[in-house]
Amino acid sequence: MPDVGSSRARYRRILRFAARHLAAMWWFELFLPRIGLAGIAARTRSARLTRLARRFHALAVDLGGLMIKVGQFMSSRLDVLPPEITRELEGLQDEAPAVPFPLIRDLAERELGMPLARAYGSIEPSPVAAASLGQAHRATLAEIDTADTGITAAVVKVQRPGIDVIVDVDLAALRRVGGWLRRVRIVADRVDVPALIEEFAVTSLHEIDYLHEAANAERFAADFAGDPRVRVPEIIWERTTRRVLTLSDVSAIKITDVEGLRAAGIDPSAVAHAFAAVMFDQFFSHGFFHADPHPGNLFVTPTGAAADASGPAWQLTFVDFGMMGEVPSGTRRGLRRLLIAAAGRDGKGLVDAIRDVGALLPTADTGELERAMTHAFARFGGMGFAELRDVDPREFRDFAIEFQDLMRSLPFQLPEDFMLIIRAMGLTSGVCSSLDPAFNLWDSVEPYAAQLLRDERGSVVQGFAQEALATAGVIARLPQRLDAVITRVEEGRVAITTPRLERRVARLERSVTRLASAILFAGLLLAGALLRPDDAVLGAVLMAASAVPLVHVVVAPILGRHGPD
Repeated sequence: MPDVGSSRARYRRILRFAARHLAAMWWFELFLPRIGLAGIAARTRSARLTRLARRFHALAVDLGGLMIKVGQFMSSRLDVLPPEITRELEGLQDEAPAVPFPLIRDLAERELGMPLARAYGSIEPSPVAAASLGQAHRATLAEIDTADTGITAAVVKVQRPGIDVIVDVDLAALRRVGGWLRRVRIVADRVDVPALIEEFAVTSLHEIDYLHEAANAERFAADFAGDPRVRVPEIIWERTTRRVLTLSDVSAIKITDVEGLRAAGIDPSAVAHAFAAVMFDQFFSHGFFHADPHPGNLFVTPTGAAADASGPAWQLTFVDFGMMGEVPSGTRRGLRRLLIAAAGRDGKGLVDAIRDVGALLPTADTGELERAMTHAFARFGGMGFAELRDVDPREFRDFAIEFQDLMRSLPFQLPEDFMLIIRAMGLTSGVCSSLDPAFNLWDSVEPYAAQLLRDERGSVVQGFAQEALATAGVIARLPQRLDAVITRVEEGRVAITTPRLERRVARLERSVTRLASAILFAGLLLAGALLRPDDAVLGAVLMAASAVPLVHVVVAPILGRHGPD
């Protein structure tokens, strides 16, 4: 159990890390561009971001607790974080040293209100898995529980002692950092950091509430009740609390164990296609999905005989329901609009749908994004999935680079439920590709997309009608808008952009900046000279610091001659 002193030290360490790198960001991204040295910031940006991600990776591994989850969360936020950070953090594994069993036993006995020897028939002291928030032990149920449930083999998940305090400390530190970032304009204009932190907080608090995970497991099982493809562990509610979760042991062949599958007479390619179909059923049919379908949470269980005359002789078994996602009705409507706009090659409609699902902040200027989407439809829009596979990969790469830069320049931020969908789809694609190298995710999603489009035929017709009404409204308002333009011309309120004048103003601004640098240089040099007799260290520091504005005064005219006129 962490004490007050260690909690404060942890809190301060997280804040020191954030403050140090925020200061570096201010220097490179705000100060240097203001004195005409933006080129230095641009040239070093990639290396600096990679170095930042590596240092955070080391911090997360050292601190454990919620910091591991923070790194994993950041690695999934491709919408708001640069690739240098997401790439470096994507390999962060949620592994931690096991807690000694006596501490686990004490916590479990307090939660269950009885000795473990009475609560279970037996429990293995060595965990089968240990992570940052808890660890799992194999057990057998007591005879009375076996008689009631028909289950003998079980798995007992127990939280790490004191993890709730660590989570509170980490969230407090993250909220403090979010408050700092909210005051940094270049960040606040593009990312709602406090909202991101609250999204992460909700997910994290759910993960340390095992009653919530148990309820998720039962809801998931109800969604697939009667479906022979899917198996879900049963919850032993009599031995489950907020910090202890007991469920039936459903361990079987790990889904990515290709050799094990083949030895059991199971075709890995068939498993890949069945798994993709089950995941898309969750997205499009149930609206409730497993958001962490990595290989450690998935098994293939042989059943010994086909579930029906044409079905497979195995089932897909899901475990660990701490991270689940929902597709709210509003998001589902937005997804339908996205598909309808894509089918109609409507760039503006697609951007409107992106805005509707909450992916664009209200300050976003979407004109350039609409042009990018229109260009994409013109080049790739008429192709089916099979045809897209034949396109030169360099075309996709070039467009992706252009589009990625555009997206990061916009106030673009996907809602949490949308990011969980993307995370789950990415993990699904990775698992399926490991089972079948020729697997193509698009081939599996196409039938579901087609079904959504068929369901929305009535909406398409309605959309055409609304477009016609909107056009009629524009025509009706045209005389009034023309009159307003003429009025603005008469009153001298029409603004005209002149690039040459703007360039001259920019040169004038650079001259003023150099003058300010010269004044700053003289002030620092004079202050250092005056202070040096009384305080040699401070005087030397001020005199050395005067070199920075001096360099700007000397170098800026040279850089300006090579800039645009």
